[in-house]
Amino acid sequence: MSSIKKNFSYNIIYQILVLILPLITTPYVSRTVGAEGSGIYSYTYSIANYFVLFAMLGLNNYGNRVIAKSKDDKEKLSKEFSSIYVMQLITSSIAIILYIAYVLIFDNKYFINALIQLIYLLSACFDINWLFFGLEKFKLTITRNMIIKILSAIAIFVFVKDRNDLIIYAIIMTTSTLISQLSLWPFLKKEIKFVKPKIKDITKHVKPNLILFVPVIAISIYKVMDKIMLGNMSTVEMVGYFEFADRITNIPLSVITALGTVMLPRVSNLVARGEKDKVKFYIDKSMQFVLFLSVAMCLGIIVISPEFVPIYLGDEYVITGKITQLLSIVLIFSSWANVIRTQYLIPNEKDKSYIVSVTVGAIVNFGINIILIPKYEAIGAAIGTVFAEFSVMLVQTIAVAKELDIKKYLMCFAKFLVSGIIMYIIISNLQGFINNRYILIMMQIIIGVLIYFILNCKFIWENIQYIPVLSKIRGRKYAKW
Repeated sequence: MSSIKKNFSYNIIYQILVLILPLITTPYVSRTVGAEGSGIYSYTYSIANYFVLFAMLGLNNYGNRVIAKSKDDKEKLSKEFSSIYVMQLITSSIAIILYIAYVLIFDNKYFINALIQLIYLLSACFDINWLFFGLEKFKLTITRNMIIKILSAIAIFVFVKDRNDLIIYAIIMTTSTLISQLSLWPFLKKEIKFVKPKIKDITKHVKPNLILFVPVIAISIYKVMDKIMLGNMSTVEMVGYFEFADRITNIPLSVITALGTVMLPRVSNLVARGEKDKVKFYIDKSMQFVLFLSVAMCLGIIVISPEFVPIYLGDEYVITGKITQLLSIVLIFSSWANVIRTQYLIPNEKDKSYIVSVTVGAIVNFGINIILIPKYEAIGAAIGTVFAEFSVMLVQTIAVAKELDIKKYLMCFAKFLVSGIIMYIIISNLQGFINNRYILIMMQIIIGVLIYFILNCKFIWENIQYIPVLSKIRGRKYAKW
């Protein structure tokens, strides 16, 4: 099995775990900690996350790209890692000092919870995932993450019992992130030899890293700022409702975008070697794959959310079902943009187009939030997110229209959309025949999957050799994959 198939298989296994664990822990947390407690955690985490962003700058994408292009030269690899990490250590230390000052001066309302988030901020000092992703060492990072996530889930069930245990919940969540980052360090010496960098070696990374930091901040405005704006313009309960809807939609999105995590270092390496045909092949297949999944997941979530969410989270979360329906639309826009971003813009260093797209998204989101949140609260924030993701996708698509076959992608999307609408009409009408909510949801999922797969059986059969687990069914493999 090729390294891409192996890495994608590891990511799919990990994403399945990421899918299952929140499915188990989220309804428990929603009932024990409650909407208010979840809102407080989400609000303080969102603020701390901004300091983490400043600590890491654009390193997750920049470091990944630099390592991928240097991995064939061990000496250069060690030199690049050392200089980038020293820069990270400096920025992380500054961010920690600034966050402590913020907590002591400004955050009096949720002081203890804000202070606990310092553990999360500390994890930025030890985050070297970008090295192992650039080296395509996905098995190592994924195995470590799986073990830690399972242990943290167990800890939540053991130690979090009621709404008074919010602090314990926050400690478990932040500490698990820190442990996750620290657990990679024992494997570092096998990959690189630390070299004391010169000042010029460090400073050369500042400008390109800051360039990629601009989209990180812009993305955070419509990924994280929603919750901060809700917390200030509405209530923490609304933050909690929005947070759980965001979690539900992020579960399928994480599975779809797992491909981007695998493909970024590989395509960056191919671009460095000038293998344009392979790059285009990967982009075409990836786009078809994510559109196939995202259309089905989007329409499926829209159908089942009104019944599923109150059962899953509790009757007080009826509004979360409506928010989830809106946010599910993001699956299509975000999946499309993810392929363009991770497999074309970033590997080809088209940073300007990337920055413009997410900046437009941030402006759209912020503007809509200002207008809609005061009146529509969490629903308004969800509408802002949908329009932001659409604008990001649109700008990125326009930027690559001359290089990629956008018409082909649109035709592919239209085909899946027709299949999805047929599935949607059939399973949404099952409500008139089944009264039991549990049976209704189960039948909608089963029948929906069968209908969608049958309608797209030709596509599945033609592309089955590219799916790692199923490639042996057809008995042949594409040499380039």
